[in-house]
Amino acid sequence: MIQAKEIRVLDDEKSPLGVLPTLQALTIARERGLDLVEIAPTAQPPVCRIMDYGKFLYEEHKKEHQAKKHQKQIQIKEIKFRPKISVHDYDFKMKHIKRFIEEGNKVKVTVMLRGREKQKPELGQQVLDRVKIDMKDLAAQDGEARKQDWAVSALLVPVKLGGKDAKAKNPQGSPKEVQGHGQEKNPAQQGE
Repeated sequence: MIQAKEIRVLDDEKSPLGVLPTLQALTIARERGLDLVEIAPTAQPPVCRIMDYGKFLYEEHKKEHQAKKHQKQIQIKEIKFRPKISVHDYDFKMKHIKRFIEEGNKVKVTVMLRGREKQKPELGQQVLDRVKIDMKDLAAQDGEARKQDWAVSALLVPVKLGGKDAKAKNPQGSPKEVQGHGQEKNPAQQGE
């Protein structure tokens, strides 16, 4: 398949054999039980190498596989809510969202609307706002909330803690931590 009449040939150890006629280079490659592969077709004369092409493809595939191993694949997970969700179901789904965000994935939060709920998409927006408030230390909303006929959705992405620590935004801790610790009344309230 090599079109040129003369080619510059490299052997299987990458040492040059010189400029040879194509048929002679093919004969040398076949004698060694290897392939003649064109590696620089635009050069004058084209450069070809004697090699085991199957082994070369295998090693290239292996290198690509190793490179992909070290890359982090970010996935978009979806969690669906309803406007009238119970407290237990809400907490259960929030645990999933927290786990997904901590793994570095994006989370699409969708509030499904049915029947008469479609007339009041603000009910879905209230659930989204509640989720955003509960996840403010770990995630931020990416873009605007999307309103469809049957749902309201938003995309949450992990907050990068590179230069700014999450505690720096809220020095007292998360709202749950503040409420959980011994709350002291103001001196004005103690008299009541």
